[in-house]
Amino acid sequence: MAKQLLKGNIAFAEAAIRAGCEVYFGYPITPQTELLEHMAKRMVELDRVFLQAESEVAAVNMVYGAAAAGAKVMTSSSSPGISLMQEGFSYMAGSNVPAVVIDVMRGGPGLGNIQPSQADYNQVTKSAGHGDFHPIVLAPSTVQEAIDLTVLAFDLAEKYRTLAFVIADGAIGQMMEPAELPEMRPLPEKRPAWAVTGAKGRPHNVISSLYMGAEELEALNLTLQDKLRQIEKAEVRYEATHVDDAEVVIVAFGTAARVAHTSVQHLRAAGLPVGLFRPITLWPFPEQELARLARRIPSVRTFLVVEMNAGQMVHDVREAVGSHVPVRFKGRMGGIIPLPEEIEEEVRRIIPSAHSRAFRVEAKNGRVAHQ
Repeated sequence: MAKQLLKGNIAFAEAAIRAGCEVYFGYPITPQTELLEHMAKRMVELDRVFLQAESEVAAVNMVYGAAAAGAKVMTSSSSPGISLMQEGFSYMAGSNVPAVVIDVMRGGPGLGNIQPSQADYNQVTKSAGHGDFHPIVLAPSTVQEAIDLTVLAFDLAEKYRTLAFVIADGAIGQMMEPAELPEMRPLPEKRPAWAVTGAKGRPHNVISSLYMGAEELEALNLTLQDKLRQIEKAEVRYEATHVDDAEVVIVAFGTAARVAHTSVQHLRAAGLPVGLFRPITLWPFPEQELARLARRIPSVRTFLVVEMNAGQMVHDVREAVGSHVPVRFKGRMGGIIPLPEEIEEEVRRIIPSAHSRAFRVEAKNGRVAHQ
């Protein structure tokens, strides 16, 4: 299909519809409200289920019910709304049911503002609900990736019977870029065998997260940990740019990675050996790939983590690289997007200016080599 100019929020919504989303429950909150509005129009046109719930708490419990019945279901919200949904997410994790969640992040804490932020990182990767579980967390940096990763989220949720989040700061939800939508997938003809049943003439099947016996609940948790290990082994995704010869590697995701990419281009043109490592899966986090990079010869001098928060992903980067390489942090908060110049200034503090004279850019093939 030809590319068309799409707003990020519309891209999320239409991608979900084309991925086979049958049911949507949600509650309006900026900066993701256009997503809900698009679902309200398109789901009705396609004779699918759309319902604007009375609150985020109501919406997530409706998602739980539809997921338990075997429907392909999605919700979306923004930071404080995601906080309200956490109990329901935990119920779904304890019940092994699939669902997709879009989180278009805003500034916080509290109600904060409607400006772009990445301060939900810990909320979705570490504490999406009580108990020992992780959802899959995908982080697009373009409108095209918003489409592609939403489709992927439905596939992964169904494959592993798990929650799959797609998280983006408000800038990605609001920006417009040319992007290509996938073809419409057919809806499933029958419900999966594990789905809740109970009508006459069918086997009785109940889905629950309530286990009163400690040993029974531990057995469930052990099974859940096995599934999480399978996901960690198979579903890590990342993008690495100019890291093979880099002495400073910037680590960033989402809009921060877009800005960092511009900084890397400027710095490489100035003769500085800088690269960019962009996690696409925030969980499972690409820790082994970062660890290998930290042990590479010639070695990376510093990792610079750039985030639109107070430094949340930086802890995962430090855990991955250990004591091999120092990790520094550059962040902005409150809905402020860092400028390329800010990142470049930070990199220049790390790399002595004299180093640039011993470093040349081979313009012919774009490679960088030491002199």
